[in-house]
Amino acid sequence: MTVDPPPGSLQTRDSLAADLRTLGLRAGDIVLCHTSLRSLGWVCGGPVAVVQALLDVLGPDGTLAVPAHSTDNSDPAGWHFPPVPEQWWEPIRDNMPGYDPAITPTRGIGVLPETVRNWPGARRSSHPQVSFAAVGARAAELLADHALDHRFGPRSPLGAMNRAGARILLLGAGYLSCTAFHLSEHGVPGIPTETESCAVHTDQGRRHWVTYTDTVADEEDFGELGAALEVDRPDVVRRGRVGDADCRLIEMPAAVEFGTAWLTAHRHPAETA
Repeated sequence: MTVDPPPGSLQTRDSLAADLRTLGLRAGDIVLCHTSLRSLGWVCGGPVAVVQALLDVLGPDGTLAVPAHSTDNSDPAGWHFPPVPEQWWEPIRDNMPGYDPAITPTRGIGVLPETVRNWPGARRSSHPQVSFAAVGARAAELLADHALDHRFGPRSPLGAMNRAGARILLLGAGYLSCTAFHLSEHGVPGIPTETESCAVHTDQGRRHWVTYTDTVADEEDFGELGAALEVDRPDVVRRGRVGDADCRLIEMPAAVEFGTAWLTAHRHPAETA
């Protein structure tokens, strides 16, 4: 009996670690990782092996960070995938569980961030909708400040990682996933704002529904931004293969600075006026 092999080539913890080193990831790095697990090939051990490979390369002095978003903790009036009946909106607002970094699951960002979130010793930031999780030497420091109205701003883990000289690893993921470009948006003059609502825990341990105002986060043109970055600043982006995936290792401070200038110049005036 002939059995068709699974799609993609066989990858292991060791083979992925070797590819990551060839790409340029180093011991002691702080790396913000966005991953498409299926693009890597058939990984023996799945997301656990991928995290192990990353930590093998980073070593005891390195730090692995991932988005750990829980965007379902939001106002149901804005839900579209799927929407819910309007008569449900108020009961949902009244009963949505408050964000708890220890137990609130991630949503819509893949299995690897959920694996990191549950990793022994992992830390997670305090934002109820767009938290980050991290493992490693500087995890607690980088996640310590995450203001409610700075989802992706200077007072977020993105801001802390940028100041610390972090690197971005797009592990089979594209630039639409590059959350660091949202930090670039905070430097665009006249960037519009929006209101968001979510359920939080108060210091007294009670659940509370809150509304806040923050910069609009819009990744629609991040693909164009990333392409321009590679053309204009080839020194900032290293491309290579990890497993079967086309990957990019990006110097975060330079990319964020470039992103602010590019967005300022290229977004429609109505968005920045």
